[in-house]
Amino acid sequence: MKISVICVGKVKENFYREAIAEYAKRLSRYCKLEILEVEDEKTPDRPSDVMKEQILKKEGERMNRYIRDDAYKIALAIEGKKMDSERFASKIGGLGVKGVSHIQFLIGGSLGLHPSVLQKSDEKLSFSDMTFPHQLMRVILLEQVYRGFRINAGEPYHK
Repeated sequence: MKISVICVGKVKENFYREAIAEYAKRLSRYCKLEILEVEDEKTPDRPSDVMKEQILKKEGERMNRYIRDDAYKIALAIEGKKMDSERFASKIGGLGVKGVSHIQFLIGGSLGLHPSVLQKSDEKLSFSDMTFPHQLMRVILLEQVYRGFRINAGEPYHK
């Protein structure tokens, strides 16, 4: 299976980059992983609603270039459905059983995802009602994908 993470912005902090690299290495025995970063727009403090829409639109256009019709697309959005790790693992495994060979996870920037990106998604997933930095969400997502593959393989994992 191929897992793609399409995300806005570059990871600046070393500790995030190291964690992402570690999970990418761990995942290499379960899937082909690619991380596609699109340029983020500079967001001023307290942007107007019009400015927010313009920023989201530009970032969304960049993301939409990588979104594939033949992939199953899961948008990370606070309004998405929540699931525990076992259910998430079951979701990934079930998609594979149904013949899905490519899953794309969509992570927006500091303002979230443009409606055009959300409309292309097959599903919206929320990890929490809390807000997390989008760079940290990459680490959290990769950890859960790794955990899901281990659960599906019947391998031990920490609860």
